[in-house]
Amino acid sequence: MSSPKSKAITVRPTPPLSPRLAAEEKFKQEKLHDTELLLQDMFIREEATVKLIFDSLYDIGAINIINKKFPFPPLNRFLKSIVGVPKPIAKILLFRWFVANCPSLLTNWLHSKVRFK
Repeated sequence: MSSPKSKAITVRPTPPLSPRLAAEEKFKQEKLHDTELLLQDMFIREEATVKLIFDSLYDIGAINIINKKFPFPPLNRFLKSIVGVPKPIAKILLFRWFVANCPSLLTNWLHSKVRFK
């Protein structure tokens, strides 16, 4: 049932690491895990600061998107007056997403900066 377009995938075995390189790799993975846990703890402890940052970014983003999508002045003013209504719900959802995803994203980004590749 294979089509003529499908190709077999070949898997090349990776060469075994020397004990010294394996120990270094394990050490690096432990440090990355520690970094992720520290970031997660910091974001939870600094919840008020993170939420204030989200408030500012929400306000700026809402104004920018209204100005871009609705240039008609009466509609523009009306939308700016009601833009704060969904803000509390957006803050809750954004904070949950942030705490769940940001530590790993930030750790991966920081790791890419010190990898020197």
